[in-house]
Amino acid sequence: MSDRTQTAAKPSDLIRIEAAALGQLADRLDGPEGAAFTAILETLEKLIHSGKKIALTGMGKSGLIARKIAATLTSLSIPTVFLHPAEALHGDLGLLASGDALIALSYSGETEELLRLLPALDRLSVTLTTFTGCRDSTLARASTHVLDVSVDREACTHQLAPTASTTAMLALGDALAVILAQRLGFAPQTFAALHPGGSLGRRLTPVRELMHTGDTIPVVAPEAPMPAIIHEMSAKRLGMTTVQRTGELLGIISDGDLRRLFERSGPNAFHQNAADIMHRTPRTVTPGLFAADTLDLMEQHKITALLVTADGTPNTAVQGVIHMHDLVQAMTASS
Repeated sequence: MSDRTQTAAKPSDLIRIEAAALGQLADRLDGPEGAAFTAILETLEKLIHSGKKIALTGMGKSGLIARKIAATLTSLSIPTVFLHPAEALHGDLGLLASGDALIALSYSGETEELLRLLPALDRLSVTLTTFTGCRDSTLARASTHVLDVSVDREACTHQLAPTASTTAMLALGDALAVILAQRLGFAPQTFAALHPGGSLGRRLTPVRELMHTGDTIPVVAPEAPMPAIIHEMSAKRLGMTTVQRTGELLGIISDGDLRRLFERSGPNAFHQNAADIMHRTPRTVTPGLFAADTLDLMEQHKITALLVTADGTPNTAVQGVIHMHDLVQAMTASS
């Protein structure tokens, strides 16, 4: 046991080996691999626009990375499937149609199960892209596009387990997925629609699903005296009230406004009406703003409630009121 202790690698050293591999990959993409990366993006974009699909394949650890890249593409609204190469030889090749794209992950480029697919891919006119550490491999020579994921060394002490090389594959796949989604015009709203569950889904909940609407919105007329203002704010329990006339937003009064007013004016504050004390340019948001962004806005401006209008300006009718407590409760609720 003492011998193993003496030769044990430091965790930080292993992380640095993988980080170095990513640095080399980034340098290649900034240099000789940049044109190939762009060519792959252009090819995939054209195929997607023409109704073709993307599949990823790989065996062993490379197959696990391929599954993750496929999942990332799908989450970015680019439907992608994982094709297990062994199962493909027994019928799953039917997932591919003529003209589809297949991205194969194989560090050696000589994975037997992948090589056995080549004749069928050729018959189907499938566009083959390979992530490999061996550019002169059989798989690379059969590919339309090749990206180099070679590493100087694996993090594995005995250079056996794929570690730095699979990290490079994963990072390259992430870069491809994100940039392809950008080129295809992927929007945050789409991401939110595809991720309704968990903490991520809660952070991406639009304000329209959390805001107070209808009779729950506090409203007073501009002529409302102080007792009526206090009563409305107490009844609706949002720490504020809107000031409106026939549906037109004129301003807002917060509980902080009232405290500051009474500090300045004392009992004379009771002689003022809503129009005298309201804030005429309240902050507003659109109903589609995400919960997390709305909460950030509140914290930035140190306010606890925002008005919701169709275009996010105070010049249109109030659709709702969103309170900080609503956001915090929604974002911390159990899955």
